[in-house]
Amino acid sequence: MKKFDHFNVKAQKVEMAGAKDVTVRWLITKETGAENFAMRLFEMNSYGHTPLHTHDWEHEIYVLDGKGVVRGGDEEKEFRKGDVIFIPPNERHQLRNAGDNEVRFLCLIPYKD
Repeated sequence: MKKFDHFNVKAQKVEMAGAKDVTVRWLITKETGAENFAMRLFEMNSYGHTPLHTHDWEHEIYVLDGKGVVRGGDEEKEFRKGDVIFIPPNERHQLRNAGDNEVRFLCLIPYKD
């Protein structure tokens, strides 16, 4: 078992083209001992957003704080604290902060070999 404070994991700026004011903390990884999934904590500043992108793995997301809009394919839905979002593989997607407060969410992804 491992236990640690998430603040001890360095927040890294999301450098993908199209990202604005977003950081990620890789909380649980292969280095932690997780062989199947990675757990990441994203923090989006006011009116920040992830890039509009696609890839061949799914996302499982839990919104910890804030409110915003998630785009999946051609559909957009509002989200808020406590919401759960599933994004299937190969679906074009983006999360946007729609308010003045920070949005924080956990995002789990599978490791692809």
